[in-house]
Amino acid sequence: MFFDTERFQSRHIGPGSVERDEMLEAIGVSSLEALVDEAIPARIRLTKPLDLADGIGEHQLLRDLGRIAARNQVFKSYIGLGYYDCITPSVILRNVFENPGWYTPYTPYQAEIAQGRLEGLLNFQTMVADLTGMEIANASLLDEATAAAEAMTLIHRVQAKRIEAGGTARFFVADSCFPQTLEVLRARAEPLGIELVVDDWRKASFDSRLFGALVQTPDEAGQVLDLGRFIADAKRAGALVAVGSDLLSLTLLAPPGELGADVVFGNSQRFGVPLGYGGPHAAFFATLEKHVRQTPGRIIGVSVDVHGDTAYRMALQTREQHIRREKATSNICTAQTLLANVAGLYAVYHGPEGLTSIARRVRAHTTLLERELASLGVRQQNDVFFDTLRLEVAEAVVERVHEAASAARLNFRYRQDGAIGVALDETTDLDDVATIVAAFAAGLKKAAPSVNRSPADLDVTYPPHLARKTPFLTHPVFNTHRSETAMMRYIGGLERKDIGLDTSMIPLGSCTMKLNAASAMLPVTWPQFSRLHPFAPGKQTEGYQQILRELEAALGTIAGFPAVSLQPNSGAQGELTSLMVIRAYFRELGQTFRDVVLIPASAHGSNPASAVMAGLRVVVVASTSAGDIDVDDLRRKADAHKDRLAALMVTYPSTHGVFEERIQEVCAIVHERGGQVFMDGANMNAQVGLTSPGAIGADICHLNLHKTFSIPHGGGGPGMGPIAAAAHLAPYLPRHPLVKTGGSRGIRALSAAPWGSASILLISYAYIRMLGRDGLTDATRHAILSANYFKARLERHYPALYSGHNGRVAHELILDLRPLKQASGGTIDETDVARRLMDFGFHAPTVSFPVPGTLMIEPTESEPKDELDRFCDAMVAIRAEMQAVIDGKADPRDNVLKNAPHTAAAVSASEWRHPYSREQAAFPLPWVRARKVWPSVGRIDHPYGDRNLMCSCPPISAYAEVGSEK
Repeated sequence: MFFDTERFQSRHIGPGSVERDEMLEAIGVSSLEALVDEAIPARIRLTKPLDLADGIGEHQLLRDLGRIAARNQVFKSYIGLGYYDCITPSVILRNVFENPGWYTPYTPYQAEIAQGRLEGLLNFQTMVADLTGMEIANASLLDEATAAAEAMTLIHRVQAKRIEAGGTARFFVADSCFPQTLEVLRARAEPLGIELVVDDWRKASFDSRLFGALVQTPDEAGQVLDLGRFIADAKRAGALVAVGSDLLSLTLLAPPGELGADVVFGNSQRFGVPLGYGGPHAAFFATLEKHVRQTPGRIIGVSVDVHGDTAYRMALQTREQHIRREKATSNICTAQTLLANVAGLYAVYHGPEGLTSIARRVRAHTTLLERELASLGVRQQNDVFFDTLRLEVAEAVVERVHEAASAARLNFRYRQDGAIGVALDETTDLDDVATIVAAFAAGLKKAAPSVNRSPADLDVTYPPHLARKTPFLTHPVFNTHRSETAMMRYIGGLERKDIGLDTSMIPLGSCTMKLNAASAMLPVTWPQFSRLHPFAPGKQTEGYQQILRELEAALGTIAGFPAVSLQPNSGAQGELTSLMVIRAYFRELGQTFRDVVLIPASAHGSNPASAVMAGLRVVVVASTSAGDIDVDDLRRKADAHKDRLAALMVTYPSTHGVFEERIQEVCAIVHERGGQVFMDGANMNAQVGLTSPGAIGADICHLNLHKTFSIPHGGGGPGMGPIAAAAHLAPYLPRHPLVKTGGSRGIRALSAAPWGSASILLISYAYIRMLGRDGLTDATRHAILSANYFKARLERHYPALYSGHNGRVAHELILDLRPLKQASGGTIDETDVARRLMDFGFHAPTVSFPVPGTLMIEPTESEPKDELDRFCDAMVAIRAEMQAVIDGKADPRDNVLKNAPHTAAAVSASEWRHPYSREQAAFPLPWVRARKVWPSVGRIDHPYGDRNLMCSCPPISAYAEVGSEK
């Protein structure tokens, strides 16, 4: 018992043994195991414990990870290809990247208690739009390669009429794009019937069959392209153009938007975000305002609240997949919000002058390096460059340079054409330039020259037709916070406007918001993990490789499958990758005709969107009144499409929060007709250690590591969605063009980096190691316990919409507010409850998904009983407030629910005209006073924001204008 204090299990799981027993008594069940027996069908239960090691303590984990980290070698990487070392300002590293107030909040769907993150994302959008010269930008995408694919598909949608008239969807791609970008474009184009024409951009012929083009500048070799004529030729032929670019270079180079580009994309990583062996990094995506409704991902807009004050919110794209499903513009459900905020704050801290100074220094050091190498006789092949040189030397010299560079702990890019690529970055100084020159001198068997010329003496200007002439980042936010004190206060002020797990529980159904343990988070910023380039030689990354192998093995054991790919960069990407694997499997069998995917009506909206992106045809399967899959309808549709059936996409336990009894029969129906079963792992946290995708009969699944396996949501990203597959699908797991990974007949890469956002895989690795076999299983049991405790406490006040045959739910439950709305004459609905919860200091549950007019609640295993009780008490109090409206005791329009949330300014105003008291508005229960969280804005006018779309920081004068208009 003495050593129990060392068990991470007791730190991660909220209820202690006494609280657990109290919760079981409230539920009316004798033991935790008895509850699980009632919740999960016996036929799919695992018969033995997981084949994993025992859990270890936090101190032991950090000691072990320190030893593993030592196996990584942190060379200075000058490989480039879209990834660059950078300097994360300490004020941002400490107050954002390592701060649970920033990394634990959820996606800002409840905008009134997410104003800090939303302002940060608006800064990011403004930064991107300004630097690229475009009209609008979104709030980030997953990585640069997938952003390129989104650019291609946006142009494909916009050009639908031209494609229909031309008969063939042909898209030009410059062969000088990054190799990982080319690979992802090929992967994404083929299932959509897009024919890629990959060639030299200078040879592009814009005939009527080409609907668009994509180029990159600076390109993969570092050459800055003069794209004016290329874009003009494309426009004259009716084609649209996407340009991959580098944000830092655009402080000096003319922005693509000014040249006529239709889309500009890239990676914001070098704006203060560590390399992290490939991620997470926030891709950027900018386009024209006329394409705003075709733009993938999230867009933050400016609106007003009920008081007429400026307020931010997610515009247009909110849960777009759940609304449009197979007609959605993309399947993106997770962005890279935390990293976008880091990049945006980097621009806030440095401002336009600081960013320009950094860019000039990078360009100057690169120019100095070119001149010093030229003095050795090394020919540089890029006519115009920013940070990257392509250096021509003899074949024998390449080998000797490689040896000398390795001895000096330097990584260059050794190109297939025999040249050497060297890409400098923000961290490069004069000593680094001298070390690089010395490596080349050694390769040439010459004496290294003394590098002592100041880069400041060099001319770093560009020819007039390539140079930037327009100002950028003129908004005050980018010109105010120069001192660390000012920056610290700005960051802190934003943080205080948001609710995260550091404030209170976030009871979102289907979006598990459990503890993100500090011990699991710490190693992410260790330099041995954070400063590795994703294409560094394997012998330098042995520590990472050990972690990746062990994590793959653990996830495979948990899922019940022998093979795992860690590449997919989000849950939605895991869905797409799984379907592409299934597609490849059928193609090898010669069954290319299998193109129908069955999807239950209750599925997450990203499921049908992913299916369409994989080139599959969606057929919806009905649900029963109990929320289960209608097995008879499934059988009918499986029979009707048996000759073309490719797959079933099924979430288990269901999106309705129930372990469906007939799941094995459902899988068998699909298998008997030749199809495969993909299991959506969104609710895997109700399975771990008790059942598995393999046990229910699935063939492949994805696992949301930002849910079940404790990676933080980061205010809307990062996420990771690895896939686990049965043996017959293992050969088709995705490869990568630059690093060996995946199956023997693997599909093309669907992410930019070989292992997606590798650095945050450390978190899930640590989570599994610390909990171990028994702790993982016990966490699942307690997740089921907490959900059923909520049901026991709340179902007397709100009808629970679905439950199993014995009245039990899985890890979440749905409360039906539709009868209460009807009883109130239609005046009080689920959105009023959501906003009233803010007055109690809580984030709302999931609103109106998967059933309109409901709240879906998931308490997780990490919340202690007193927090669960506080939330239940708040919900009971709100129910009484609803009843007051129903009974006519409260004004149907002017009541605490319709006016929620109440800001400090509103409550403390000299005038108060409401029929209820200020105290009832602000402190509805006694305990609220001691832990009060004040929403920074009142209820937001969303229609106003869509009618008056503003997606970048408005000038100061506009604040007064917006604020005065009701």
